[in-house]
Amino acid sequence: MGGIFGVASKTSCTMDLFFGIDYHSHLGTRRGGMAVYGENGFQRAIHNIENTPFRTKFDHDLDELEGTLGIGCISDMDPQPLLIRSHLGTYALTTVGVIRNPEELVKEAYNNGHVHFMSMSGGKINDTELVASLIDQKDSLVDGLLYAQERIQGSMSMLLLTPEGIYASRDRYGRTPITIGQKDGAFCASFENFAYLNLGYRHYSELGPGEIDFITPEGVECLSAPRKEMKMCAFLWAYYGYPTASYEGVSVEKMRYDCGKLLARRDKGVTADSVAGVPDSGIAHAVGYANESGIPFSRPFIKYTPTWPRSFMPSSQKQRNLIAKMKLIPVDVLIRDKKLLLIDDSIVRGTTMVQLVKMLRNAGAKEIHIRINSPEVIWPCFYGIDTDVQSQLISANKTVDEICEYIGADSLAFLSVEGLLKVMPKGGYCDACFTGRYPVAIPESFGRDKFMEGFKPRNLDKPLHFDDDAVVEKYDDRSWEEKHGEA
Repeated sequence: MGGIFGVASKTSCTMDLFFGIDYHSHLGTRRGGMAVYGENGFQRAIHNIENTPFRTKFDHDLDELEGTLGIGCISDMDPQPLLIRSHLGTYALTTVGVIRNPEELVKEAYNNGHVHFMSMSGGKINDTELVASLIDQKDSLVDGLLYAQERIQGSMSMLLLTPEGIYASRDRYGRTPITIGQKDGAFCASFENFAYLNLGYRHYSELGPGEIDFITPEGVECLSAPRKEMKMCAFLWAYYGYPTASYEGVSVEKMRYDCGKLLARRDKGVTADSVAGVPDSGIAHAVGYANESGIPFSRPFIKYTPTWPRSFMPSSQKQRNLIAKMKLIPVDVLIRDKKLLLIDDSIVRGTTMVQLVKMLRNAGAKEIHIRINSPEVIWPCFYGIDTDVQSQLISANKTVDEICEYIGADSLAFLSVEGLLKVMPKGGYCDACFTGRYPVAIPESFGRDKFMEGFKPRNLDKPLHFDDDAVVEKYDDRSWEEKHGEA
């Protein structure tokens, strides 16, 4: 995923920028970066944050990063922000999202006179530099930003820093948020709207899908009006978003609480000694379930916070298994001989849940009932979440009963898509990972080998019409059963 933050201030922006970026650390684990503009021109710092927190890595840079305008990021992908010099002038650029047609865009850049790309990461061109190459094909920064949003297949929100101010550009379908905050003498742009509250900012506005605003210490000017159609990532509410954040007026914490209530209302007849949430994002779900059901809430295990925050992020399955095991510590007295009802936000690959159930069994749990506060993650995500191969998703390979047996639980149930939609903004979300309804056409060259046989997303070849029903429903597809002789 990743997060971005920018500040335009009449006085020094450095400390606001530093803390605003740090508040996005839950969104990424690989790179952090800051770029400022001041009396000494542009200055920039980028560090690897895989083993050290952002604030520790950048603390020694603050004296040198002095300016009144600045942008920065927590990046789970490439090093950024980048400093660019082109016919449009010198600017810094940071992005959050992913490009799924890079080969096409690189070829187009070469054909339009782009000589070379300098920034390579993991054997590929840095997405932020590729975005800059699109911007620079036009005669103004605004036209360039609009052109980049038009040509990118995927999702890309951007902050572009110039000596005059900051351009904030939200992706065409509003998959990721950009919120504007205001205080005396300053404005900021933020992925997470809670990130600026302790810095003294108050809410000013929220960019719509495809909107471009220009931000200075004096004010905010809309340069390109928002598009009507919004498809914001539903997984932000369910999992990625910080509990204190809200998107499109819907609180993350309250949404999770309400989903827990819906699960409890459907779950009549289940007996348990206590309800527990998998830390951190499962806690609100469990509180909602407990309050609705009357079953007491407890914390039978505690998250050891210095460990890896996201168990499904590492590329190695062996590493994912180890992280899932090490980050949660059991409280024996709350587990032994107890019937536990455990709530988590999602099951992606099943890594965390297998290890967690095993830990609870070893600690003496009598029964373990698992409830998932989102629908099954059946379809790969192509817009920034590290789940773009369907065969790695456990719900794409197994039925609910098979998953229950695989993780070693006594029972398992998921929130329905209909239940999720009850607490989501009306008509303003992307639920592709649950339904296969993708908001952007997937390039055939990229997507063809990402789907399992029998799963056919509507928009692999052409843009999706959102009034269509969901693609192939999982339980209407029999390819897995046929393969295993169970048709």
